[in-house]
Amino acid sequence: MKIYSGNSNPALSKAICDYIGIELGKASVSAFPDGETFVKIEENVRGQDVYVIQSTCPPTNHNLMELFIMIDALRRASATRITAVMPFYGYARQDRKDQPRVPITAKLVANLLVASGANRILTMDLHAQQIQGFFDIPVDHLYAAPVMYKYLKKMRLRDLVVVSPDVGGLKMAHAFSQVMEAGLAIVAKRRKSPTETEAMTMIGEIKDKNVLLVDDLTETAGTLTSAADLLKRMGARKILACVSHAILNDLGIERLRKSAIDELITTDSVPHPAIDGVQLVALSVAGLLGEAIKRIHSNSSVTSLFEFKGGRTS
Repeated sequence: MKIYSGNSNPALSKAICDYIGIELGKASVSAFPDGETFVKIEENVRGQDVYVIQSTCPPTNHNLMELFIMIDALRRASATRITAVMPFYGYARQDRKDQPRVPITAKLVANLLVASGANRILTMDLHAQQIQGFFDIPVDHLYAAPVMYKYLKKMRLRDLVVVSPDVGGLKMAHAFSQVMEAGLAIVAKRRKSPTETEAMTMIGEIKDKNVLLVDDLTETAGTLTSAADLLKRMGARKILACVSHAILNDLGIERLRKSAIDELITTDSVPHPAIDGVQLVALSVAGLLGEAIKRIHSNSSVTSLFEFKGGRTS
């Protein structure tokens, strides 16, 4: 087995290799002056089971091209099996035609991964689970919930209510409420633009309760912060937010600084710089992904990675 890393999240790749107990593979991934990506695998991979770790976080298109080119280089070097390990799968929000004359880019990315030579996909917390069906190759879909649950359990939160900030996240919120033995509520929202949402009303009782907002990803933090402001006005005490992928831009950081959210809990699926004025905790998913890679390599079951506290995360 050999593991290689693109330039999107080298720290996570190193942590995964440390968990498995192997060295990160030697590969040169650089750019020509005109921006074209150049890849050279610096060691023999003929007949090897190879894993390429690359999150498609910003710069998204650049990181995707790095991944495609690395997979192509490995395929042409006669690797036996190539698994694309994508802790964060970009373009997942474009998974359907919700307007006339728009693409289904999540499917296009799936086609490009297969065309470049990927034999298997390992990813975590897809924005829409049906994206697994866009592939005709095996997809192992992991969940960050077990990692987050361990952290939340140590906080010993009392009078907890798990809140979904929109209708789409209700299933995820229900799973959290089951394992946390907490109440469940939902915020109804209206989207004004791609970067702005308005929390309209609350379904559930949260007065004098500690609240845990859960979502799969946030970028501009509009959904989370507008929901948190509504919850605060309705009498919530401490407000925590759990997000698998925090791809925060400048607008999102500014909103979080001004918001009622006391702590943002996320993972290291994408890199996070230190952010002044925001209480951000990044939990490592290196052990989760490393264990999945070990089991895939040994042809063992990965089902138990979906299960915790006697239940399932999905």
